Amino acid sequence: MNFDLKALNLAGAAAEKCDALVLLVPDAFKPGKDALSQCVAQARKAGDLDNGAGKQLALYQPAGVAARRVLLLGAGTASAKEVRTALTAAASTLKATGCKRAVVCLSALPDAAAVTAAAVQTLADISYVYTATKPEAKALAWTRTTVGVPDKAAAAQAFALGEALASGVGMAREWANRPANHATPTMLAAAAKALAKHSGIQCKVHGPKEVAKLGMGAFMSVAQGSAQPLQFIELHYNGAAKSQAPVVLVGKGITFDTGGISLKPAAGMDEMKFDMGGAASVLGVFRALAELRPAINVVGLIPACENMPDGTAVKPGDVVTSMSGQTIEILNTDAEGRLVLCDALTYAARFKPAALVDVATLTGACVIALGGIRSGMYATSDALADALQKAGDAAQDLCWRMPLDDDYAEGLKTTFADVANVAGRAAGSVTAAKFLQRFVGDIPWAHLDIAGTAWKEGAAKGGTGRPVGLLVHYLLGQVATAAKTAKPVKAKAPQAVVAGKVAKSAKPVKTAKAVKVAQPATASDTAPTAKAALTPVEAARD
Repeated sequence: MNFDLKALNLAGAAAEKCDALVLLVPDAFKPGKDALSQCVAQARKAGDLDNGAGKQLALYQPAGVAARRVLLLGAGTASAKEVRTALTAAASTLKATGCKRAVVCLSALPDAAAVTAAAVQTLADISYVYTATKPEAKALAWTRTTVGVPDKAAAAQAFALGEALASGVGMAREWANRPANHATPTMLAAAAKALAKHSGIQCKVHGPKEVAKLGMGAFMSVAQGSAQPLQFIELHYNGAAKSQAPVVLVGKGITFDTGGISLKPAAGMDEMKFDMGGAASVLGVFRALAELRPAINVVGLIPACENMPDGTAVKPGDVVTSMSGQTIEILNTDAEGRLVLCDALTYAARFKPAALVDVATLTGACVIALGGIRSGMYATSDALADALQKAGDAAQDLCWRMPLDDDYAEGLKTTFADVANVAGRAAGSVTAAKFLQRFVGDIPWAHLDIAGTAWKEGAAKGGTGRPVGLLVHYLLGQVATAAKTAKPVKAKAPQAVVAGKVAKSAKPVKTAKAVKVAQPATASDTAPTAKAALTPVEAARD
């Protein structure tokens, strides 16, 4: 989708020649004398227009309006959530045959700039069409959207954020949706390398030999049953001084999960192509960073492999040695996500991160606990947890903090190794997080269990691109926090970083403003779709 931002009042919107004009109408809308206002006033008087978010009234070539189709769209109180709801309801009109260019007018909203990013991202979401392995799929005729706002300058930052999030979420959705034979670990590594074409991003891929030298025995044990070679992907975004500690993001990259020797049931196993949703979200974050160019350093780590039941596959009861030196008894080979993550978390310590966040479709238990509304969030730092919670609220990519009491780790004790990879049936998502916590030391750490939020089922089956929005808002929030606490530095030739470019000035330059962010079963790593309550066997699966 191609977007452009334009200053439009309602009279200007009425004059725009387009295939479809969508006017968002809030509760507080006061009609003026322009043609669109008159349409709203007449519809209200007749009782044909409800201002509730998503309620709509379609008009065809109304008098005084240049657009062929006009959609009056209720926006409620015009919050970001209600704008998302409204525009999602408009999908059928915008995707209709013959609609090539649309104008979405936010000018009647009380604060259009505050919801511009949400509007752009929603429009990108509803225009997404998967075509990678579906040659007969028809691309939408709708390819261009003008977003109308009363003040273009006021909405410019939010518009840029919306475009970047659209690119990042779109990339995450695309890779999550691809079948496992079209999204192998090697292909995922190639996608990461392609990101390095953007300025400020570097990529290094560690193959099987390099991973063996690093001593990542837990990671290697998961991959040993697959014909596909594992790949350990390392991405760097450098937007700040080298001395600034980075934020490290770790994404689980199980490109297909059969469960290994602890084989999953056949029903729903096709959905295990989504088990690399964490990896896809890390790729999506870097795609967004490439456009936003914020003043922050970020490292992305993706341990990518398949979990297959070959004759060489790891067996229940095997003991492996992790990169940290801790031995792990693998009681269930379907609890593999934590095995690849633990070595990546150990590796992350070498960057001395300011914060460490891992993202994983980790447990079926988290789906039972929180469904598909909120991601489960575990954190050792209250400050980090609070920042992630607020970022999720701002992005409408919600999470919920879960407990990390030490008592939950009791079930991970075993006679034959330092730790078992699963505990009992109870609190499966929590005990999985307690396993991971063993490998992070004193680094401020958070774990996002996205098993319920990374993809949807049913008619809308597919990847969601979550939690790209949450993570990007979190990173931008860290930029804003750093800018507030930074001490002024004297320099002979001051420079300011604006949108990633260095601008020279003979005079002292004020710090560039960052994009504003509103501050508002047993342990298992992903189970197949639960049609009912998990059975004891299903609950033990990753």
